[in-house]
Amino acid sequence: MATTREEEPLTAGRAPSTASGLLFGLGLGGFVDGIVLHQILQWHHMLSRVEDYPVTTVAGLEVNTLADGFFHVATWLLVLAGSITAIASWQQGRLAPSWSFHVGLLLLGWGIFNVVEGVIDHQLLDIHHVRDDLGAPLSWDLGFLGLGLLLIVTGWMLHRRGRATLHRRPRAT
Repeated sequence: MATTREEEPLTAGRAPSTASGLLFGLGLGGFVDGIVLHQILQWHHMLSRVEDYPVTTVAGLEVNTLADGFFHVATWLLVLAGSITAIASWQQGRLAPSWSFHVGLLLLGWGIFNVVEGVIDHQLLDIHHVRDDLGAPLSWDLGFLGLGLLLIVTGWMLHRRGRATLHRRPRAT
C-alpha cells in the first residue's frame, strides 16, 4: 500500500487504547513497591503497622508475607488486564501506541498507584508506612506521595505529547 503526503483525521475507533497503558502502570507500580520496598529493602510489609502481626515475630512475619503475596497477586492481575486490553485493542484494529503515548500512561498509572496506596494504606488505614523501621515515617510517606504526583504530571505531559501526534496520520491510497 502506498502512502501520500495527504492526511486524514485519526478516528477514535483507531486510536490506541489508554486502558492498557494505565493498567500496566498500576500493576508495574505495585510490583516496584512490593519488590523493592517489601522484599529487597524490607522497609515495610502490607500489615507491618498492625499490632496483631508484628514483623518482629515469626507468626507476624508469616502473616505479613502472606498479605504481601496477595498484594502481588493483585498487581499481577492488573498487568494481566493490561495485556488483555492491549491484545483486544489490536484485534479491534486500533493502532499501536507511540512510545510517548504508552510510557506516559505507564508513568501516570504508576503515579496513581502511589497516590491511592499512599493515601489509603499509609494515612487512612495506617496499616503500614514507607519506612516502618523508623520512628517518624511521615516524611517518607510525604515523599512517596510527592513522587506519585511527579509521576502523574510527567506521565500526563508525556502522554499528551504522544496523543498529539495521533491526530493526523498519513492517508493510505
